Amino acid sequence: MSDVTDIERRPARNVARPDTPLISIVAPCYNEADAIAPFVAAVMDIIKAGGARYELVLVDDGSSDDTRMQLSALADRHSEIRVIAFSRNFGKEAALTAGLDYAEGDAVVVMDVDLQDPPELIPDFIEKWRGGYDVVYATRDDRGADTFAKRFTAGGFYRLFNKISAVKIPENTGDYRLMDRRVVETIKTLPERSRFMKGLFAWVGFKSIGVAYARPARTAGETKFNFWRLWNFAIDGIASFSTAPLRVWSYIGSVIALLSVLYASVIIIRTLFTGVDVPGYASLLTFILFFGSVQMISVGILGEYIARLFVEVKGRPIYIVDEVYGGAGAKPPAKAAAE
Repeated sequence: MSDVTDIERRPARNVARPDTPLISIVAPCYNEADAIAPFVAAVMDIIKAGGARYELVLVDDGSSDDTRMQLSALADRHSEIRVIAFSRNFGKEAALTAGLDYAEGDAVVVMDVDLQDPPELIPDFIEKWRGGYDVVYATRDDRGADTFAKRFTAGGFYRLFNKISAVKIPENTGDYRLMDRRVVETIKTLPERSRFMKGLFAWVGFKSIGVAYARPARTAGETKFNFWRLWNFAIDGIASFSTAPLRVWSYIGSVIALLSVLYASVIIIRTLFTGVDVPGYASLLTFILFFGSVQMISVGILGEYIARLFVEVKGRPIYIVDEVYGGAGAKPPAKAAAE
């Protein structure tokens, strides 16, 4: 996908948008008790200043602190807030899925509650959406608040993903974006259980534009992603949108087979002309360990894809809702009831 500057040069389609649209703000929450109140206050101030109708769909992803209690109290005080509380922790991707299922807006904004996704961008999102764009995503042009390791690994993942996948994700782009209702409805039709939402957002396509911003530091709480979780998240993304890790082992196997044939030819020729050598224990052990490790790696990669087939075949729900507070009450949408 082109960079932000190139994208912004594209003419937008002339698409009619509602004069007074309903904007849904979807935010997953997991042990975010310290961040919820500042987030809600900031978002409400920004949306109210713009004059749009809005709703906040906050998904409690099985928090172990008092996040649910705070969300419930906010839903009691504000009719614009709807809280979806899971029966346990299902993960951020499931929480985003639930938020999209329950959101009723003409446009839906997906963001985090840590205020590293600045609400000040929402009016820009809405303006570009009114101009005819179906998806408006935020691109981080300054990640000074992140550690060097986070910036380095994130950049490496985006580059690798875009090289081996037919679906291209704009670099330094997270979940923070606005999507038109028809984009949301399209995403809701995707039935897969192993979900990599950044990839799904890109896969559906539609007219898109990027808005650059400097990523600020967290205002409260701590990140829930450590290196191990980010590593597994990256594997999920690659396995969900590319078969290159499977295909590459065909090439590796072919190269190793060719080298084996060449080496065998050398041994045969040398034996015919110089006699039989006494085989070396060290070289034999090295070859066994090398080829054994290659086989284990290839089996492990194959296992990653088989595990995802196993998850899909079982057909278990993506998430289970325990309670719904505020908004339209406890009645779930049709898809969420099935999920």
